Amino acid sequence: MNIIKSFLFVFILLIPLNLSGEMELTIARVQYDGGGDWYNDTSVIPNLCDEINARTLIEASSEQAIVSFKNNSILNYPFLYLTGHGNISFSEEEITNIRNYLEKGGFLYIDDDYGLDEYIRRELTLIFPKKILQELPASFPLFDSYYTFPNGLPKIHEHDGKRPRAFGIFDDFGRLIVLYTYETNISDGWASPEVHKDPSRIRELAFKMGINIVYYVLTH
Repeated sequence: MNIIKSFLFVFILLIPLNLSGEMELTIARVQYDGGGDWYNDTSVIPNLCDEINARTLIEASSEQAIVSFKNNSILNYPFLYLTGHGNISFSEEEITNIRNYLEKGGFLYIDDDYGLDEYIRRELTLIFPKKILQELPASFPLFDSYYTFPNGLPKIHEHDGKRPRAFGIFDDFGRLIVLYTYETNISDGWASPEVHKDPSRIRELAFKMGINIVYYVLTH
């Protein structure tokens, strides 16, 4: 059983990760071509995982993995994270691998770091030409999976001053396989305090939303 299926099986039974010391969640950051800075804010995943460990029964590795859609190593990770400010481009091989990964039980979280939007929408259309990004309402269970966000996605960074929006792509069984957050930049709020100098209130919102995302994914 690959690691994706193992994690899903464990969480369907609502058994916390690593109760027996045998399982640990590793969040993998996606490296991609096209020129966008996929590597920015290296502290975000370690900091989020520290908060997951402190606040939940999930045990998460404080070391992020770096993966590429150019091979099937992605199948070893149930949760992939992608961010950046600029262009992103997938090859035909990568598109096939992404689709295979998501259809086999994987999950991709995309956080627009300002400037990614037009490019990631183009690439998602190539991956799933028959599916659309659906905006998630505040009533969607993601916003009440661990912490409660009655108004939906919180605003972390201003960007263009537009309202924060969350979009999803679902598989044929109704499972959320891609989450895309826009005009909020949740993951910037996970960076170490000196990076963006966000006030503690904003960082707390970002961490709570991050935990909601991880908890929702692993329990659904």
